[in-house]
Order: sequence, then structure tokens, then C-alpha cells
Amino acid sequence: MNDALFDGGLFGQEVAERADEQIAANAPLAVRMRPRSLDEVVGQQHLLGPGAPLRRLVEGAAPASVLLYGPPGTGKTTLATLVSKATGRRFVALSALSAGVKEVRSVIEEARRRLGRAAESTVLFIDEVHRFSKTQQDALLGAVEDRVVLLVAATTENPFFSVVSPLLSRSLVLQLRSLTDDDVRAVVRRAVEDERGLGGAPTLAQDAEDHLVRLAAGDARRALTALEAAAESASSTGAAEIDLATLESTVDKAAVRYDRDGDQHYDVISAFIKSIRGSDPDAALHYLARMIEAGEDPRFIARRLVVHASEDIGMADPTALQAAVAAAQAVQLIGLPEGRLALAQATIHLATAPKSNAVITAIDEASRDVRKGAVGPVPPHLRDGHYKGAERLGHAQNYRYPHDAPGGVLAQQYAPDELVGKDYYRPTNHGAERVLAERLPKLRRVTRDTPPD
Repeated sequence: MNDALFDGGLFGQEVAERADEQIAANAPLAVRMRPRSLDEVVGQQHLLGPGAPLRRLVEGAAPASVLLYGPPGTGKTTLATLVSKATGRRFVALSALSAGVKEVRSVIEEARRRLGRAAESTVLFIDEVHRFSKTQQDALLGAVEDRVVLLVAATTENPFFSVVSPLLSRSLVLQLRSLTDDDVRAVVRRAVEDERGLGGAPTLAQDAEDHLVRLAAGDARRALTALEAAAESASSTGAAEIDLATLESTVDKAAVRYDRDGDQHYDVISAFIKSIRGSDPDAALHYLARMIEAGEDPRFIARRLVVHASEDIGMADPTALQAAVAAAQAVQLIGLPEGRLALAQATIHLATAPKSNAVITAIDEASRDVRKGAVGPVPPHLRDGHYKGAERLGHAQNYRYPHDAPGGVLAQQYAPDELVGKDYYRPTNHGAERVLAERLPKLRRVTRDTPPD
């Protein structure tokens, strides 16, 4: 036998091809079902329509570096691989979890040699680029600007929070959207029927499919991972169908997608507060649970409740602030998981309380006047008289002690001259503030010595 054929020729090539086939066969279902062309890509039509930037990039017509930003399982790695196949570009993948500046520079130098020697372009795919430090991201700038590499970077975090400005300015930022339920259903059905997937054995019951789609929450990878686990469970018992019970026994719960350092952090807390303000305790509890399950700092949640108690409830329910402060103290004292009960109690209290923004409106309006210069002298009778010489200056003279008057209220100027008669606090008719709305005009008439309307 020819040694050349055996060592590195036809026989060696055949062994390599068999090895590749074996690796592919043992790959996770989500990898085996990765789309091989644009026609197999599900979702993201806003980026893949005729003439759209990502389609032009995949087809090799627009060599530009891109930042793919979107939730997990929406096709970022798939699209990066498809870009590399356009016009036969070389594909190199790095993960920001394990690669450093040394690895990045090594890839760039090899790409430079290949570009100069054989005009071979390199697509550098960096997964989770938001985990790169500023120094690591800066190491990419020259190669991206000179197109030594075509960078395709993927991130689940908003790049405007996590990627350095120079790299942003040199790249197209393309936002991928969560897949719809119909998109996920199409991916699941293809995986069940395709020979690369389950090949039709076992089949998937309709109610199990519906549950799988719900659990996926727009993440195709999550759906395929759960499907594969359920298929293995069904096969181990000889079942010809994956039923709902089998699926539920292999999938505990859907993972919560939440980023404590990026836009998810701000979006969920915003929805939480707006649900409380809107008096929807059920939605508020959903967002509370979402934050707790994702590992959000409970002290952050408690602080937001304390702010909300005065900002959106105020005097309509004076006990709301007490409840929020008590929850914050309870969280500080006992932590999680028990502290979630205090947070839930405060959330329900605030969501169901009557609402009023009169407190924040009052202090904001008073602050605006102060910033505009409405800071006249304190009336002499209100000034401090506890020092030698105050009387000679006329300070604290003719001050009238309210407790000496019937009802504890009397006519007396309290505001600076230019603000006499100015109303900042305007109580609503909501909750306990209704009583104040009736009482305050009477107080003002007495203190300002004005006749009733």
C-alpha cells in the first residue's frame, strides 16, 4: 500500500471525514439543527428581507463588521456562521469567556498574513463580546477599521451599555428580536421531522409541543435542548411519543432572562414600578418574582418601593411609606428567601393603595421656584432669636405661638413676601388625601387671614 495514501492521502481524508460525521452525529440537537442557509433561518425578517443589511452581509455584498444584539437563542451564532460562508471566507470563533488579548492578537496576525498571501478574508466571531474588558475591545479596533478581519460580535446585552464607543462607531448594530411562538413551533417541528434531528422518532404530542413553545419564551436553543432531553427520556422507556408528562418530568422550569447590568435590569424595574402605579398588583408581583428569580439585589427592589411610596401614593395613604420602609428593613435583617414575603406584602400594599402624585408635584414645583431665584428673605418674626443681639435686629419679634390659639391655627405670614399666597401642595380626592383636600383650604384661609370663598 502506498504510504502517502495511507498517511495523508485518500485514506487520511476518509478518516477525517468519518470523524467529522461522528462529531456531527454526537453534537447537541441545537447544533445539528443549525440552519445551513438563509432559507432555513426562522424569524429576524426585519434584518433578512430583500436589501436588508444582514442579508447583504450574508450574501457577501456588504463587507461590514456587525454587532448582533439580542436575546439568547435568536440565531446570532447561526448568522455569524452564514456570514463566514459568503464568498468562502475563513471563520474563526472566540468566546469572551475564555479568550484574552493574546488570543485576539494572534487571530488578527494570522488574518493579516492570509489576507496578504492569498487575499483570504477572515470572519472573526466573538461570542458574548460584552464580557471583554475595554482593553480587550480596544485590541480589535485597528483590525476592524482596516478590514483585516470582518468582525461579527454577539451580545445578549445592550451594546450601548457594554461595548466601547470606538468599536460601536466602526460596526453596524443589528438588534435581533425574540422569536415568536410560531417561529419556535416551526423550529421544533423541523427538529422532530428532519433526519439531522429526531427523524420522526419519537413524535411529539400536541399538548407537549404547546408547553415546549411556552417554556421556550422565544429562545430556539432552549426549545431544542428541552426537546432533546425529552426525546432521550421517551426513548429510554421505548415510548413512541413524547407526551406532556415526559416533557414536564425532564424540564424543571424556564430560565429567567434578565441582565442585572444592562437594559433588562432597567426595563423590568420600570415595568414593576409602572404596574404598581397603575394599581395592578398581579403584574407587579410577576415582575417582582422575575427579579427575585433572576438574582436581583433585594435591597435595590426595596429602595424603589420606598421611593414609589412617596412619589406615587404620598398622603393618599400615609401608611404606604411605612410599609415600604418596613419591607426594606426586613430585607436588610433577614435577607432572602424569606425577605421576598416582605417585598411581596409591600408591593401589594402599594399597588392597591389610592394614588396621588401631589407630594412629588409639590416639591418639584417648590424646587423650580427656588432654582429660578424665588428665595426672598425669611420674615423677621420667623427668624432665630436664640442668640445675643437678635432682639436688637428685630428677629423673632411679634411671633405668634399657634398653640395659644383655639384650634392651634392662627393668622401669620410664613412664606417670603414674593411667595405669599403660593400653593404648592394640591391634595387629590383619593384615599386619605380627600380629608386633606377638605381641610387644607380652611387652614390656608386662617393662616393667610383671607375670607372664605
